[in-house]
Amino acid sequence: MPPVTIVIPCYNEATRMDVEAYVRYLLQEPLSQLLFVDDGSTDGTPDLLQDLCDCNPDHCQLLKLQSNGGKAEAVRQGVLHALQGQPQYIGYWDADLATPLDVIDDFFHHLQRHPEFRLIMGARVCLLGRSVKRHPARHYLGRLFAAAASFTLRLPVYDTQCGAKLFRVTDNFASLFQQPFVSQWIFDVEILARLATLVHTHGEPPLSTSIYEWPLQQWHDVHGSKVRTTDFLGAAFNLLSIYRRYRHLPLANQNYLELGPVAISTVKQDIAPVDRKTTKPKKEVTRQRQQTDSVA
Repeated sequence: MPPVTIVIPCYNEATRMDVEAYVRYLLQEPLSQLLFVDDGSTDGTPDLLQDLCDCNPDHCQLLKLQSNGGKAEAVRQGVLHALQGQPQYIGYWDADLATPLDVIDDFFHHLQRHPEFRLIMGARVCLLGRSVKRHPARHYLGRLFAAAASFTLRLPVYDTQCGAKLFRVTDNFASLFQQPFVSQWIFDVEILARLATLVHTHGEPPLSTSIYEWPLQQWHDVHGSKVRTTDFLGAAFNLLSIYRRYRHLPLANQNYLELGPVAISTVKQDIAPVDRKTTKPKKEVTRQRQQTDSVA
């Protein structure tokens, strides 16, 4: 049994899936098993997924849901199903492979080298030397949403919505997926909120030291995405619902907004005035002069 299981939610993806990319990845005998979750597709997606699984049953599984419940529910059902195989790591990935499958191995090796991290998340950062291509409108709306999500969670997270995530399976991992999510699209934010409550209820390490955001080398918008620009408006209401549900619980950092000013004022108080001629603090210069006068 591979140590990693990746849940891939699929709904009417027959014309968008890069089948050749999946085949190439599976021929490498990867460290992961791909668990496709067909979310009640009405096109040729179920047959396409079944063919992939028949070609490589050791690294492919297919879970068929009777009706379309949305991405969040497909991921949730897939994770609960994956837990039955007792893998060491469980993640989820977008079916259109906006994030290449090879990144799964990068995530896996990073979690192995750093046992302090329980979650690694892809981050779509437009840096020089990287190929991160997003529609401009979605990019800027995404930055606004990230700011709102950070405020809600009281956690300076850069990209909650990248569809590439890998979790370390811990004793409390299953509790993150036991209950249905508030939103079908921004459930990633609610997962982080649930993780934050575990810090309070089970004394687990804070999210700022147990989550790692991985700047992706490559991420491309794939034509035909089911997320529309107008969905960002609905996401705002969903974010408010998440805030209302979890606001009575301590989240990532109760003093998130005060961290900057407090740190600055503390530094100012600890620094003594400097004598420009000697480059020493004035208190020290005055003390040295008094000692010299007493000796004379």
